[in-house]
Amino acid sequence: MKLNSHQIRKSKVGLPAGRQGSLNSKELRKSNESYAKSKQDSIKRNPIVLVLDNVLDTYNIGSFFRLADALGVQKIYLCGPVVTPPNIKIHRASIGTWKWVPWEQYDSTVECIQKLKADGFEIAACEQDKTSVNYLQAKYQKPVALIAGSETYGISKDVLKLVDKIVEIPMYGINISLNVLVATSIISFDILSKILPKDR
Repeated sequence: MKLNSHQIRKSKVGLPAGRQGSLNSKELRKSNESYAKSKQDSIKRNPIVLVLDNVLDTYNIGSFFRLADALGVQKIYLCGPVVTPPNIKIHRASIGTWKWVPWEQYDSTVECIQKLKADGFEIAACEQDKTSVNYLQAKYQKPVALIAGSETYGISKDVLKLVDKIVEIPMYGINISLNVLVATSIISFDILSKILPKDR
């Protein structure tokens, strides 16, 4: 039995007939979770993962999934007592991308980082610290794990002790920091520009 594109959209099976590329926001929201998970391995991934250290706002978490999809990350790690998918707020903010991005939850960010270090990841933290460097001057060895911290408290001190480098974005106005998602977006795309082949 064959379905036309309208029937495929209604059935929530997957991509519309004849389409082999990206999904628009409406299609992502309606995409079937089991179908999306079955296709995760077929998506080209970049040598970067995101680690959320006690990021508690569900809309932020959803937006991080959208960022993770845009980056083509290998995985996103949700650490601490956080809300995980499926969740309606995460679904709305992520426009359904949470179904297409591999993710894992850890009770302890320290445990997550120790596992990533053992797997050969260079660990970078997006944080303001006396030892931090301007993100534009940072150099990386792939694969990279980028840590984003709590909206209120930033990255915990125990986690910062384990990182290979701390990078920050210079602030020129009266505000001392950017929203955690905005800062992570800027730094993560800078990382990709430095570790991916220039002809990609």
